[in-house]
Amino acid sequence: MSEIKVPMLPESVADATVATWHVKPGQAVKRDQNIVDLETDKVMIEIPALYDGVLQSIEKPEGSTVLAGEVLGLFTQGAASAASMPQESVAATAAKAAPASAPVPAAVSSTGASAKSSAQTTSLSPSLRRFAAEHDVDPNTLKGQATQQDIIAPASQPLQAAALREEKRVPMSRLRARIAERLLVAQQTTASLTTFNEINLQAVLNLRSQYKDAFEKKHGVRLGFMSFFTKAAIEALKRFPLVNASIDGTDVIYHGFYDIGMAVSTERGLVVPVLRNAEQLSMAEIEKAVSDFAAKARNNQLTIEEITGGTFTITNGGVFGSLLSTPILNPPQSAILGLHKIEERAVVEKGQVVVRPMMYVALTYDHRIIDGKESVQFLATIKELLEDPARLLLSV
Repeated sequence: MSEIKVPMLPESVADATVATWHVKPGQAVKRDQNIVDLETDKVMIEIPALYDGVLQSIEKPEGSTVLAGEVLGLFTQGAASAASMPQESVAATAAKAAPASAPVPAAVSSTGASAKSSAQTTSLSPSLRRFAAEHDVDPNTLKGQATQQDIIAPASQPLQAAALREEKRVPMSRLRARIAERLLVAQQTTASLTTFNEINLQAVLNLRSQYKDAFEKKHGVRLGFMSFFTKAAIEALKRFPLVNASIDGTDVIYHGFYDIGMAVSTERGLVVPVLRNAEQLSMAEIEKAVSDFAAKARNNQLTIEEITGGTFTITNGGVFGSLLSTPILNPPQSAILGLHKIEERAVVEKGQVVVRPMMYVALTYDHRIIDGKESVQFLATIKELLEDPARLLLSV
C-alpha cells in the first residue's frame, strides 16, 4: 500500500485546499487518471494515479487545508477493482472520507460502473466540476464539452417553475479570494487614475486582411490584434520608462526589460500569464504565446512561474463586448492598458464624415510616479503607432 501525498508546492504558495475527490474509496483507477484536485491561491493542481490500482482510503476530505508532503489518501497498486474488496472495507473507508453529517456513500457495485462514472467526471475541467457542485448538479450527468450555461440552465428550472426565493451560501474559491484581496490592495494603496483615447484601426485591419493567410501559412498561428498592441505598447514603454516602472517604499525601480502580462478570464477567475522579454519576440511568437496562454488557462495548466511578475499588463474587455472601462492596476505594476470593442463609428477625416473601425483604449496608472502628461502621451504614442503601423517597423 502506498501513500498519495501533496506534492511540493511552489515557493510563493504556503498551502492548498482539497477541492474535489474524483475517486471514491474502493474504486479502481487507471494510471494517469486524475484522483484529486488541490486548489491554491493561484493555480489548480491535479494529482494523477502513478499506476493502476485501487483507492483504499481518503485521509484528507474535501475542504481540508493541506501542506506539502501531507498524506491525502492510501492507494493499493494492482488491477484489483472495488468489486473484489470486502464491502465492509469499502463502506468503512468511504465513511471516513465523508463529513459526519453526510450519509455514508453506497459501495461501488461494479468496475464497469465505476470506470464509466470516472471517465465522465474526469473529462470535465476541475473548475467546471467545482461549478457543478456549487449548483447541486451531478458532474457525471454532464458531457465533456459542457459549459457553465449547461449547468445553470437545468439547475434553474425547478426554481423558475416553483417561483421559489431561495438563497445559497458558498465559500469563495481560493483564487477568487486572492483576486478580491489584490483588487482591494490596488484600490487602497495606489493613487489610481485613468485616461482615455480612441484609435482608428483601419490600417491594422487592412494589414490583417492582406497578410493573414500568408501569416498563418508560414507561422501556423492566426494574426490577431494582441501582437499589434503588444508591439505598440513596448515601443511606448521604451519612450516613457516610468510607465514600466514600479514603486518599492520610497524608491522607483526602473525595469530594463518588458514582461507583459496578458489578462485572461477563466471559469475560476482572472489570471494574468506573463510574456517574458516581450521586446525580443516577433509578432508570430507573441501570437503563439497568447494562444498557448489561453489554452492553458482554460485547462488550468498555467504554472506559478507563468503567472508571477510582470512589468506592465494588457487586458482586453472587448472580447466580451465592453465598449469602455477603467481597468484596475495589477500591483506592484504602475500601469495597465485596457482594450475594448472595435465598433464602426462616424469620424471626421480631412473635413469629410466617414465610417471607421474605432476602439476606445484606457490607461489606468499610479499617479504617485506617473503624471498626467506622461500617461496622455503614452496613449497618444500607441494611437499613432497603430494608426500608421509602418512606425512600428521604423521605430518613429
